[in-house]
Amino acid sequence: RRVGEMACLFNNGGTITLVTLVSPYRADRDEARKRHEDQGLKFLEVFLDVPLNVVQDRDPKGLYAKVAAGEIKGFTGVDAPYEPPLSPEVSLPNQQMTVDECVAVLMDALRRQGVLSGGPADASGLPLPPGFTGNWL
Repeated sequence: RRVGEMACLFNNGGTITLVTLVSPYRADRDEARKRHEDQGLKFLEVFLDVPLNVVQDRDPKGLYAKVAAGEIKGFTGVDAPYEPPLSPEVSLPNQQMTVDECVAVLMDALRRQGVLSGGPADASGLPLPPGFTGNWL
């Protein structure tokens, strides 16, 4: 809930905000969407649609091994629920896509929604801040 509210604050201030976290319950995601819509703000749900076995194979922190060993309980998607979105605006089966392909799909969705339109943009298509005339670091 707090992250959704922070996203609203940034979004309302004109900042494109990507919230990257596991949000296991549809009701929580729906509430974040409603909060944005109530303020006239854009909200796109992006679902990284990856099978659990692929996520377990990618596990850089060894958390799934700890779950399997019984060291961690209540782990989302294993022994705690995860409710996949029913109709996300963007679905990325990223085990079948490169990172660049995922970024291209997301950028295209942002453009179609009018998020990346208007003023000057950099070479990747991202809008430049108002008054920006220099180079990035």
